[in-house]
Parts: sequence; structure tokens; C-alpha cells
Amino acid sequence: MKISSRGRYALRLMLDLVENGGDSWTTLRDISARQGLSVKYLEQIVPSLSKSGLLLSVRGPQGGYKLSRKPQEYTIGDILRAIEGNLAPIACLSTEVNDCEHADTCATLQFWKGLHNVVNEYVDSVTLDDLAHAATSGNPIESSYKI
Repeated sequence: MKISSRGRYALRLMLDLVENGGDSWTTLRDISARQGLSVKYLEQIVPSLSKSGLLLSVRGPQGGYKLSRKPQEYTIGDILRAIEGNLAPIACLSTEVNDCEHADTCATLQFWKGLHNVVNEYVDSVTLDDLAHAATSGNPIESSYKI
């Protein structure tokens, strides 16, 4: 599994809103300047975050974006799945029912299921708040998941 630039930039955008946005509306231009990211690229990311209910948006001169809930209520998994979709390492695990014709005899399926579980447990154990605290303190990310 490889997280795309969109996924990485979505995390940076959301983290920027935690660190700089507070309860006020923040423009993509401001986020772009602080993060060194293209406004056009951010414009491609925010619809997925908004559609998933992770961001609120308001148009107009006083508009912008802000978080729809508190940073501790977001998991990194929520954000990555909004952008990347399912985080399955192989295609046959990306749907609820594994319809692969080799699923019953696949010698590697249990390994892939294990990897999928570990990835999901980890990204769901780290919150946006955890990431913000680690970024500002320089300390490692505190997670309930033990590596």
C-alpha cells in the first residue's frame, strides 16, 4: 500500500487547521502559504474531505474551511480513507465480501488480512490531536496501538 500525495497533503491540510484555524474560517490560500502547497491541488482535496463530513466550508470573502468536530474526534484513518478509499493492501480485501476465485486456496491471504488489520488498527488509533501534539512537542506520536 502506498499513500498518495493527496493523502499526505490532506493530513497536512487538516493538521494546519488544528494548529492555525481554531474556530475561525481559514482560506486555502493561507494554508497553501504555510504548507508550501498549491492552492489548485488543495482545491482538489477539500471536496472529498467535505463530502466525508470532515470539513465545513463557507463561500465568500469571509469564508474558508474549518474542522467539523474537535481534533481528538478525527482518526488519521478517517482522513486517509476519505481521500484514498479503502486502505486494503490487495484488491480482494477492498470489499466487504472477498469474491476472489482463489480466496479458499490462497496461501498468502491470511498474511494480507493480518497486514490490513495492523494498518487499520494503527491509523485508527492515532487522532489528529495526537498528530498535532507530536508536531508541536517533538515527541513521538502517542497511540493506543503498540508497535
